[in-house]
Amino acid sequence: MSTPNRSLTEDNSIPEARSLIERVVDHDNIAYACRRVMRNKGAAGVDKMEVTALPDYLRRNWDIIKEQLLNGDYRPKPVLRVEIPKADGGMRMLGIPTVLDRLIQQALLQILSPQFDPCFSERSYGFRRGRHAGQAVQQARSYQHNGKRWVVDMDLAQFFDEVNHDILMGRIGRKVEDRRVLRLIRAYLDAGVLVGGLVSRTPKGTPQGGPLSPLLSNIMLDDLDKELEARGHDFCRYADDCNIYVGSKRAGERVLVSISHFVENRLKLKVNRKKSAVARPWNRKFLGYSFTNHKLCRIRVALKSLKRFRKHLKGLFRKGKGRNLTWFIRKDLNPVLRGWINYFRLSEVKGFAEELDQWLRRRLRLILWRQWKRPWRRFQNLMKFGISEQRAARSAFNGRGPWYNSGASHMNQALPKKFFDQLGLVSTLEKLLNFRTALT
Repeated sequence: MSTPNRSLTEDNSIPEARSLIERVVDHDNIAYACRRVMRNKGAAGVDKMEVTALPDYLRRNWDIIKEQLLNGDYRPKPVLRVEIPKADGGMRMLGIPTVLDRLIQQALLQILSPQFDPCFSERSYGFRRGRHAGQAVQQARSYQHNGKRWVVDMDLAQFFDEVNHDILMGRIGRKVEDRRVLRLIRAYLDAGVLVGGLVSRTPKGTPQGGPLSPLLSNIMLDDLDKELEARGHDFCRYADDCNIYVGSKRAGERVLVSISHFVENRLKLKVNRKKSAVARPWNRKFLGYSFTNHKLCRIRVALKSLKRFRKHLKGLFRKGKGRNLTWFIRKDLNPVLRGWINYFRLSEVKGFAEELDQWLRRRLRLILWRQWKRPWRRFQNLMKFGISEQRAARSAFNGRGPWYNSGASHMNQALPKKFFDQLGLVSTLEKLLNFRTALT
């Protein structure tokens, strides 16, 4: 189907007099949703249809699908259940809708978001236009600067799997009167999941993986935000990550008990008692960041985030063993480094970047040392990079392992930082300092 260039983010492109479901299936709204789904790509669902096949499929079938949506007869297909590893070692369950269902969910999202988003809390930062995780971290720092140096770190156990459908639909029904839209959303909640070739019912939960899921999570947790605001608490929430900042440990313990009671009794969600805690902010992790323990604390990268990133990079380096180093750096390593440091650019502590850059260069020297393989070739290459004949011979035939040699002075002298700069290696320290300069 054709996809007009004009954006549908402005509500005045669709007359208000039309019913909500008519606005959802409006040609311009669907065209914009199609572009978004195509741009996001993603895996195929249970019907195996790829994203690239969507435009042709819509040209052939959209009239029938539109009629089903308008009549309230459309039935979504089950989502494909997949598991991905979590940072803590567990598994996260994702549900992949079919490409068509992703399109319809995206179309719903574009119409529903303007209705719900203006009413959400100013302290809710997740999955909202113009808001991001960095703002939540900066707000958390601000609370600490104002003397709130204890945090209630509340962890919701398997939030997306525990959402009560009836409670969620009740929250949606406060703003949505079109019963066809309500039935369609309920149909997505009840669509089921395909696991091992069998479709299982989903009496609760909203599968992560669909465009609509983030909005539904914010609708569900908006009551929590309003409760915290009514009690006068300072808090930041990003999806199901919620931190409440208080002035003392005793106050934090009271807040954790009372808010946990609210979450479990009013929202029918579960609080993970083992992971929830009242602690100093610099001993906890929030959205990958942490803080220093100064009175005017500074934002830093959490140690767990650094360890997890190094673990990821180790897997990447294993793939680069036999490859051209320049190609590996530019095509594989640099995009990962840019994305990671771009997220953590708010860090006000630079020591982690200096250490990371040193570690990266040592890993790259390790690749070259192994590629040189035999002592005689190592001897020749060390001399080629400016090491004296006597020292090159002593180093190449020292009998030490690759990791030792990658960090030894002869490899640091032969392959200094300047060598990797010429290969185009991204420096996380320089990126961080550039971000800081741009902010000032």
